[in-house]
Amino acid sequence: MTILDSRSHVDAGQPAVQRTVVPVRSDATGARRDLRSIPLDDAFNVLGALAAGLAVASLLFGWLTPMTGFIGWAVISFVAFIGIYAVLSSLRADRLTVGERIMTALFWSAGAILLSALVFVLGFTVFRGIPALLNPNFFVETMKLAGPLDPLSVGGIAHAIMGTLIQISIALAITIPLGITTAVFMNEIGGPFARFVRTVSDAMTALPSIVAGLFVYAAVVTLITNQRSGFAAALAISVMMLPIIIRASDVVLRLVPNNLREASYALGSTRWRTVWTVVLPTSRSGLVTAVILGTARGIGETSPVLLTSGVTAEMNLNPFAGPMISLPLQVFDFVKSPEPNMIARGFGAAATLVIVVLILFLVARVIGGRGAGQLSDRQRRAAVAASERDLERIVRRRVEKSHSESLHRPSPSPEESMP
Repeated sequence: MTILDSRSHVDAGQPAVQRTVVPVRSDATGARRDLRSIPLDDAFNVLGALAAGLAVASLLFGWLTPMTGFIGWAVISFVAFIGIYAVLSSLRADRLTVGERIMTALFWSAGAILLSALVFVLGFTVFRGIPALLNPNFFVETMKLAGPLDPLSVGGIAHAIMGTLIQISIALAITIPLGITTAVFMNEIGGPFARFVRTVSDAMTALPSIVAGLFVYAAVVTLITNQRSGFAAALAISVMMLPIIIRASDVVLRLVPNNLREASYALGSTRWRTVWTVVLPTSRSGLVTAVILGTARGIGETSPVLLTSGVTAEMNLNPFAGPMISLPLQVFDFVKSPEPNMIARGFGAAATLVIVVLILFLVARVIGGRGAGQLSDRQRRAAVAASERDLERIVRRRVEKSHSESLHRPSPSPEESMP
């Protein structure tokens, strides 16, 4: 049967099958637009609106009105930029496109403001702490022999760095297994008690840090140890970290597709083996992010540590005996002094705390940054080598099996061998 187009002639005696013809615009070029790129005319609109907004704000604050202040000038500049950009965009676009461009500008502005605030805080902290950070002894000495009037070449924060690492290590050893196990229980087991646990963890997220410090002080320091210690401070930090890790892990585990669990069950796997080999590896990257969020919350706590660990100027590596200071508490102890050198030490300790958090973040991303199924080069080579070993073993077993069958095969009788 001949398939004809709607515009072709139909032969006599043969049925015609018409095909649907899709009309093509004559001005279509066939090129697809990259939505992530910015058109040239839109870029000119942005630059022109930005220059016009700055000019309008400068005229209002410098010539036409008595208004003063950098904050007001920045706000007027931004409002004028948005308005002028909307007018310029409406000259060559419809209303929907104009709204989309305005929302894009607002999102970019929000990101720029957030990044600027972060850079300003970090830059200000490092700038004020440079006099202390440039001294090599600042990271290897303690404040045991240093006083408020001593120069920056005397004393350091080695005891506070070790105290922070010991306390956060103990807190992570408590909160990581407990938090992830609780999240697994709420998602994989469920039930009325799981809903109650989720409600309690949500309520603990908004718990004030001073309340956690008072609880540990009353329950541990007063009744059990009778002294402030690094372990008590780690318990207080754990109380603050635990709800963050539970809540973030709960959200991550909910994102694991149910068909992965069903496929594991269909292969005969048990519930706990499915959780261990399917659910947790799939959500590994998200669980690492949950641990990072909890660590960032706990490592910067000051009030619980102030009530439970105490203040000391000496090195103490035993978390169960004697006071153990941490970097946030050391910063608080430094900056409350009126001496410029002590304030510089405080900003240097704050910059060191930021560096420690950054190092922990990088280590955590290296450990669990890859998602499920994403292998490194070393893991890929190991998988290929394991596959080759399996193939050799299978071939060797087949050869041995065929050889044994040939040996045990009965030889034909003389009658059978005769033609």
